[in-house]
Amino acid sequence: MAEAQNIPVGSTTAGQIAVAAESTVATRMSAPPSFDVADFPVPHGREEEWRFTPLERLRGLHDGTAVAGGDGVKVAVDAPEGVTVETVDRGDPRIGRAGTPVDRIAAQAFSAFEKAGVVTVPKETVLTEPIRIAVHGEGGTRFGHQVIELGAFAEAVVVIDHTGDAVLAANVDYILGDGAKLTVVSVQDWDDKAVHVAQHNALVGRDASFKSVVVTFGGDLVRLHPRVSYAGPGGEAELLGLYFTDAGQHQEHRLLVDHNAPHCKSNVVYKGALQGDSAHAVWIGDVLIEAKAEGTDTYEMNRNLVLTDGARVDSVPNLEIETGEIIGAGHASATGRFDDEQLFYLMARGIPADEARRLVVRGFFAELVQQIGVDDIEARLLEKIDEELEASV
Repeated sequence: MAEAQNIPVGSTTAGQIAVAAESTVATRMSAPPSFDVADFPVPHGREEEWRFTPLERLRGLHDGTAVAGGDGVKVAVDAPEGVTVETVDRGDPRIGRAGTPVDRIAAQAFSAFEKAGVVTVPKETVLTEPIRIAVHGEGGTRFGHQVIELGAFAEAVVVIDHTGDAVLAANVDYILGDGAKLTVVSVQDWDDKAVHVAQHNALVGRDASFKSVVVTFGGDLVRLHPRVSYAGPGGEAELLGLYFTDAGQHQEHRLLVDHNAPHCKSNVVYKGALQGDSAHAVWIGDVLIEAKAEGTDTYEMNRNLVLTDGARVDSVPNLEIETGEIIGAGHASATGRFDDEQLFYLMARGIPADEARRLVVRGFFAELVQQIGVDDIEARLLEKIDEELEASV
């Protein structure tokens, strides 16, 4: 993700979804997409897409007062042989191809960057080792843009690891050629004071397969907006996420799957655990099945485990269907307290309370952790879960 300079500039019902130009959609919870910051009014917190977000903690990213500066964000890319890693100007035709900004911060990030990072996997290349992109904040504010493109029938795993301290606004584009297979693991393991706002755009080619795994632990405020659309029929998208929201943290994930092509599939599963006073998690899941998307098969689910008093969850699944010619569509959301019966069951068999609690939470996340497919990342996440639980004892 190339660094850039700045240019000044609980319950909800399912919302209506309007189709904008070029098959780019906006929901009731987002403005019409645009690359121009001026097309987005400064939010005041009463808007549907901002009402859950504490604007005062965005450090000026939402109103144009944030100015790039400080020590910056260092980006290092470790890629296997055959992968092309470039830094390009903003006029590169691959930039913005996967999607258009849908809020003011994404548009500001797009308007602000001068150079973008582009990682390209040539067609028919099958990588046996992950591409690793380390994004480390060293203080200050930065705007960035990253593109990851797979040629036809290429296969790759990409790990994007965010650490350190920064105020970062960015757009990330994933472009999949026909028959390509891409797994992306985005880890937000920021320091306690970091702010991270990003829009992730995936354009899935004909018969291509895209898996996104979003993992959020650190940061003062993290707001991510993954979006998927299809460039042809037969595409599949799997959006998985897990988050552990601690005292005082705000973690917000807003998803949109736009089924704009026939015979495509999508599956969304996000799970979160919360503990501590003022821990706040927000999950918004939008799925649109357009009239031309016959044969769609889709499902989305969000589960939240509240471990202590003082934590808050807002979970809103939305489903809009414009054609009856589909295979299936559904959604579910549930938030519950820690299961005392499970804890009692384990303790009755001689397992100490702290260990029993750890096992229950580990089991809650295990389904998603095991699907990451990168051994060192899976082990690190399990260790992080244990650290979070030990801190609350």
